[in-house]
Amino acid sequence: MIDTHCHFDLMDNPIKYIENNERDKIRTIGMTNLPSHFMQGIPHVQKYKYIRLALGMHPLLSENHKEEYELFKKSIEKTSYIGEVGLDFSKEGRGNKELQIHSFEYVLDLIKTKNKILSIHSRQAESLVLDMLNRKSIPNAIFHWYTGTQGVLDKIIDSGYYISINSAMINTVKGQSIIESIPLGNILTETDSPFIKGSDINKVVDHIALSRNIAYAEVDRAVTDNFNRLLSVLR
Repeated sequence: MIDTHCHFDLMDNPIKYIENNERDKIRTIGMTNLPSHFMQGIPHVQKYKYIRLALGMHPLLSENHKEEYELFKKSIEKTSYIGEVGLDFSKEGRGNKELQIHSFEYVLDLIKTKNKILSIHSRQAESLVLDMLNRKSIPNAIFHWYTGTQGVLDKIIDSGYYISINSAMINTVKGQSIIESIPLGNILTETDSPFIKGSDINKVVDHIALSRNIAYAEVDRAVTDNFNRLLSVLR
């Protein structure tokens, strides 16, 4: 199994979660919301084979970004994974649009010449996020928990990006519609734990298999192939 987006640093017992996933050989990418959080966490995960920590600048924390810019720059060579980054123009985030755009552009400018894999937050800003990724020629991005329009989704797929699917998406009509319209070659899985209670990758894979009338093993193999294809850019 593959969990391309979770927040084990925000869990009640991060070490237990990490060790369970390591034992079960679940390839896991933990997001961080700020570079200072990343620096606190990276010493604790470097010994693991299946666990990785991403360097993040969460859009909903944009008011804290300026003081973290230099630390982001200094930390960028410590990981191949960047996340959680992006834009959030929902009610919760729209008051800081310009700060978010400036920060996201800062991140993209720093990584555009490097081989990194991004996990992207794009709530109600999907079109602009995609435009910025394309303008900066960012090749390797995963749109985490996509909730936008079909039209933008089609453009994301045409750009060769991936969509990571979680349990919350399979439980809504819109989420199911989005999942059904994503080619198997663009699908990855995530838990977004601890924000989704009872998140279960097995249920996600099972839903995709049943909705497409194909075997569970075929979906599981496709997700693994997709992830390995992404990892190939790091070699």
